[in-house]
Formats: sequence, structure tokens, C-alpha cells
Amino acid sequence: MEELVGGRCPLCGCELEGSEDSCEGFEELLDHSDLTWLVYQYFLFRKFEAMGASPLQTLNLISKCDDPSAMGPSYPEGTPYSIEIPLTFRDRILPRRCSRCRRIFLRGGRKLVTGDLGHTTQDISYICPSC
Repeated sequence: MEELVGGRCPLCGCELEGSEDSCEGFEELLDHSDLTWLVYQYFLFRKFEAMGASPLQTLNLISKCDDPSAMGPSYPEGTPYSIEIPLTFRDRILPRRCSRCRRIFLRGGRKLVTGDLGHTTQDISYICPSC
């Protein structure tokens, strides 16, 4: 009773009148798979944010994983991704090989991280400014 907010349950908003059965609608409001999907999206967002990816790229990747038929989210196995991240200081000073034209370049370019959400491996490739 001490945790009530305005006489209502803070989880589902039901009024509690001394009976614990009045808060039974909470299970219908929040499915356990929805909660797991939210946690997965959060950790996926944090992972790509730590790598330096822009939030828009990360949100586009997460939206590709959603099921358009409104039956809930699809599972991320077999979902390839390619995200552009900024070059680190080490990347800027070392020569890099372009993954498209195979030339070695020193200045400029882009760094791409590609992989699959169903697997833990990631490939890092560089693209020269002329490609």
C-alpha cells in the first residue's frame, strides 16, 4: 500500500481496494516477449552507440528487425547489417586498403562494420574517398 501512486498500482494503473486480484490486467498489457524485445533493443542500441554509430543508423537497423505484420518482433537471426562508424586515431594514421577497389590509401575514407545480428562476428572494412 505504501508504493501506490495516487491510490493506483504504478505498473498497470488499476485501483487497489484491498484486493490483490484487481491488478490482474497487467499480464495482458505487457507480454513477456515484449519486455525481452525492449531489453534487446536497448542493448543493441548501446552496443552500436559505444562503437560510434549514429543513433539514426542504429534505429533504422532496429526497425528492420520489427515484424511489419504486427504479430510482434521477428527474431534477429539472419539479419545482416552494415553501419558506418567514425575513424579512430589509429585508423587515421595507418594505411588502409579499400575493400572495393583494393587500393591503399592514407587520408579520408569511411569505416564500415558489417555482420549479422544472429552471430557475434563482425567484419571491419574501409572504403577510400574515390569509391
